[in-house]
Amino acid sequence: MARTVDAADIRYMQMALGLARRGLGTVWPNPAVGCVLVDPQGRVAGRGWTQPGGRPHAEAEALARAGARARGATAYVSLEPCSHRGETPPCADRLIEAGIARAVIAISDPDERVSGSGIAGLERAGIEVLTGVGTAAATEVNAGFLRRVEDGRPLVTLKVATTLDGRIATHAGESRWITGEVARGWAHFLRASHDAVMVGLGTAIADDPRLTCRLPGLEDRSPIRVVVDGRLRLPLTSQIVAGARETPSWMVTLAGGEARRRDAFIESGVEMIEVKAGADDNPDMGLALAALGDRGLTRVLVEGGGKLAAALLKARLVDRLAWFRSPDIMGGDGVPVAEAFGVDALTDMVTFTRLSIVEAGDDILETYTFSG
Repeated sequence: MARTVDAADIRYMQMALGLARRGLGTVWPNPAVGCVLVDPQGRVAGRGWTQPGGRPHAEAEALARAGARARGATAYVSLEPCSHRGETPPCADRLIEAGIARAVIAISDPDERVSGSGIAGLERAGIEVLTGVGTAAATEVNAGFLRRVEDGRPLVTLKVATTLDGRIATHAGESRWITGEVARGWAHFLRASHDAVMVGLGTAIADDPRLTCRLPGLEDRSPIRVVVDGRLRLPLTSQIVAGARETPSWMVTLAGGEARRRDAFIESGVEMIEVKAGADDNPDMGLALAALGDRGLTRVLVEGGGKLAAALLKARLVDRLAWFRSPDIMGGDGVPVAEAFGVDALTDMVTFTRLSIVEAGDDILETYTFSG
């Protein structure tokens, strides 16, 4: 009879989940997985997490560190070990060959190439398997991977920095800086933990942002930069275009744009993603996100502006909110977070559930998840 979950199982799974989080933003299109191997004497024999680019996998890393000490060990894995042969042998087979005695797995992998077969393979080999330990946390860690597998698009987090009354800029366009240095540092960390950061054309022109991660020690964690520009109006001199060969930059645009302009972006290193227009004659954001999912992205951070935010909110495509709020009031002259998107009654509003409120220097960060 399989053992029930105990305090040690919870503790080591929390460790595996902590390791998994290290991979967020660097492992797409693969999931971010953590693995901890604990020998029969209750000592950690090996730890691993998915490496940049998705290889090696967490289990392979942990086994390499454990060596012979993996025999008879318990493997704590935040996602079901893969069972299909790709560029490397399946992780389930590696665990079997290493001689582990027990596996504790947080959640199954919905990828049709795995989807229970990894667990079944371990059990056929006589390994005791316990599932469902740390399910909620593991689901949150890999919410982006799960979203892409199940819905064909990445998880979308809308990040905004506003005054108390929800304004992102003055009527003259001044927006630097509404929030303070601590909040801006946290925003850079959000970039580091996402596969891509997306802005609309208005923000790209008004702010000419670099959209890179500039936290000390995390400079190599800059995400893919995505600009939504239906008619190729982004200046070729913008920082995003100028740095496209150093930091990958993609442009979501409409098909049939001016050929010379399109070629100029391509020659600068910008990857073009053409999609059909939506009802407002701008790129259909559902199709745009599906195209990003096809390219393997699992987590996209949207940083503005109001038109892009409105389009995503109207289509119910925002999964998370990261709302930085300063202790200031600007009034009705200021620019709102989102442009009008057709809310005529309270029942038309997009609804979120608050997850947390934390202090970020003089500002606060509120996080929300979509609820309807």
